Amino acid sequence: MNRAPRTRPHPAGLLDAQEHDHDRTHAHAWSPAEARARFRAGLSGPTAGWATGYTQANLISVPADWAYDMLLFCQRNPKACPVLDVTDAGSPTTVLAEGADLRTDLPRYRVWEHGELVEEPTDVVARWRDDLVSFLIGCSFTFEGALTRAGVPMRHIEQGRNVSMYVTDRQCRPAGRLRGPMVVSMRPVPPEYLPVAIRETGLLPAVHGSPVYCGDPGALGIADLGRPDFGDPVVAEPDDIPVFWACGVTPQAAVTASRPPFAITHAPGQMFVTDARDEQYRVV
Repeated sequence: MNRAPRTRPHPAGLLDAQEHDHDRTHAHAWSPAEARARFRAGLSGPTAGWATGYTQANLISVPADWAYDMLLFCQRNPKACPVLDVTDAGSPTTVLAEGADLRTDLPRYRVWEHGELVEEPTDVVARWRDDLVSFLIGCSFTFEGALTRAGVPMRHIEQGRNVSMYVTDRQCRPAGRLRGPMVVSMRPVPPEYLPVAIRETGLLPAVHGSPVYCGDPGALGIADLGRPDFGDPVVAEPDDIPVFWACGVTPQAAVTASRPPFAITHAPGQMFVTDARDEQYRVV
């Protein structure tokens, strides 16, 4: 799903595809502003490991008459939907990134009508509405820096893939007109690193915190780890344990289940890079 064709011309002067691939190798060192400028120019792709040390966020924008339902849904399901910011109606700006534009500064978006995915553009200027309220929700990519520093291997980053995400059979607590299942992200973790992975992520509750489950995916209703609902399949080492964290794609599952008339979200794994430092959300 993250390889949908572009819906706008490749801007003049932008690096060609081969140069893009080379340039991505330095994405970990980009500043948030540099990353957003590249997204604004048309670069897209999974952002795991990019702009190291800076918090990434999920995006969902809904009409103002659905905003209370969304806020209540997030409050009732904080593990999956930890809110970092909520904008004023119609505003494309956020306190999380000075000068950023939520309509252009993500790698790729998804546009929804009545619960159906209708478009995956690289900007949503033409689809923006004056009544949209945007929610910036914590992303598990943020805690990957802490995991890496603790020695926990990030298999999807090593393999150059998007993280694997799955729709579970665990239903979120409904709120108003919104309901739907929890979505989880999965990272294979060697057993000797499992305690530190749980501890380190538990110190970052604003970006999903500790895992919701470790072990047999069938306990979450996941039939085949090799067929994620979003993202890419990730190859695990023989002794790795699948570890599942609540995921900020959960609101998109709620959009599918609840069918609001209109919504804009990020494409799974292609996040908004904020100016906030990861340490701001770490529990001391």
